[in-house]
Amino acid sequence: MVGLDSRQSIAFLAATLSLVSVQIGASVAKTLFPVLGPETVALVRLGIAAILLCVIFRPWQLFYQQTNWRNLVIYGMFISGMNVLVYKAFAYMSVGIAISIEVLGPLTVAMLMSKRKQDLLWAGCALIGIVILPLGGVNQNFSYQGMGLALAAAICWGLYIIYGRRVASAGGSSVAVGMLVAALCALPVGFQHLDLVVSSYKVFFTCVFVSLFSSMIPFLLDIVAMKRLAAHVFGMLLSASPAISAVAAWCILGEALNLYQILAIIMIMVACIGCSYVSYREKH
Repeated sequence: MVGLDSRQSIAFLAATLSLVSVQIGASVAKTLFPVLGPETVALVRLGIAAILLCVIFRPWQLFYQQTNWRNLVIYGMFISGMNVLVYKAFAYMSVGIAISIEVLGPLTVAMLMSKRKQDLLWAGCALIGIVILPLGGVNQNFSYQGMGLALAAAICWGLYIIYGRRVASAGGSSVAVGMLVAALCALPVGFQHLDLVVSSYKVFFTCVFVSLFSSMIPFLLDIVAMKRLAAHVFGMLLSASPAISAVAAWCILGEALNLYQILAIIMIMVACIGCSYVSYREKH
């Protein structure tokens, strides 16, 4: 029989692999932009994930249950906005920087829900990180337009968390419906280059890879992790998203960051870690 420590270790490994998988998927997705554009890449990622999730969780069963369809639709709309906007941000700036800005969404939600005075410190830390970002000079790694798109994605991510909690009782079925709604919402902006998805085997299988690594694999790994891992550990791991995305973008895309950008990412990570750790200490 697997011991408690072993199961905790497996859960932590699953959560870590989920985080790495998402960031690898994000960087690989950007390699498709010259062919498909960010909107179509987002649509294909959401569409493939929706099909696979519907096959696995059979969400049509929700029609026979008491389901809040309004919240489910809103939940899906924010999934769509979060994905399309951050992919658009990738087109204007480094993936690592865009992800660093996007994590401000869940960080803000955590702060608003806790209402601790100490959170002002972490909010200030995150704000300093945002202010530092442009100091290295506006270049191919940073743009104010990309920053605006990433901030909009952060808002969608924060609202996605709020509505995700409201539909969580339906489990995987709610995620499947949300992903389907997200794909439908992305259709008007992403259909232009949809025919190019099958223009070559390389493009098609890269799209499948992105959908698997960005959506399906992380979701299944999170199911394993959430059974055993405390919420504050998830918060700590989320704090590593900017660093992991920056490393993945450097390895896959050759996106190097300057000293100011690295410092800004560290400040945002410190804010996430601090908020998560203080929340954990207050509950114990």
